[in-house]
Amino acid sequence: MLYVCRMNSIEEAAKRIFGERAASYTTSAAHADEQVLARIVELAGPQPHWMALDIATGTGHTALALAPHVASVIGFDLTPEMLAEAGKLRAARGVGNVTFREGDVHALPFPDASFDLVTSRRAPHHFSNIKAALREMRRVLRPGGRLLIDDRSVPEDDFVDACMNELDWYHDESHVRQYRPSEWRTMLGEAGFAIDFAGLYTKHRPLTSLTKDVRQENVRKIHTRIKALNEQQRQALNLADVNGELHINHWYVLLAATRPS
Repeated sequence: MLYVCRMNSIEEAAKRIFGERAASYTTSAAHADEQVLARIVELAGPQPHWMALDIATGTGHTALALAPHVASVIGFDLTPEMLAEAGKLRAARGVGNVTFREGDVHALPFPDASFDLVTSRRAPHHFSNIKAALREMRRVLRPGGRLLIDDRSVPEDDFVDACMNELDWYHDESHVRQYRPSEWRTMLGEAGFAIDFAGLYTKHRPLTSLTKDVRQENVRKIHTRIKALNEQQRQALNLADVNGELHINHWYVLLAATRPS
């Protein structure tokens, strides 16, 4: 079956922005975080015969972390510049069971029940139709297959939710929404997944993680928003000086789910 998708402005913005920033993701400490990657592999419980699909693979960190534990991995991404960087990283590491393909999560070009494992890391907050994307992930998973998601998130707090989503949009105008864990549980259930694990974790990161490679107009908006915070709001975001550099909390959600047999 041929799946056809017409990209909207969110996907076009993502291709442009990530095309411009692709090289920085290869060396990004946040995306190459060995502790988080190891946790993803642990929760996935991969088997040597498994076929895996890493959606929005970026420069391939998750796909390459899975490679030693499965038969093969396809790293799938919308942006050719990101895939070119992923190919360089694969070659540098001498990995032979990972291939990369270009395309859109909302129309995966794979038959039903093609994979034992589907992963998506630091990407779903960019998907223009998250429910459609989750349906596609479920479709290509075999019954009993595993889904692992690691993504930007927000706690169950209205102020933090609104503020972090605003700041992340200034950082990246292809941003759609960082979902609360409660929203993820609802969306996964509606998509037909059984949730095995859902956990929120934080990283205290420099404010420059939001302003690097961002156009100056949006950098000004970020700084203006930060300066306007009152003390209670600063505490809610854990805004603090660390060795002379302003840091802020970033929240992430890690989810493991199964397509029921």
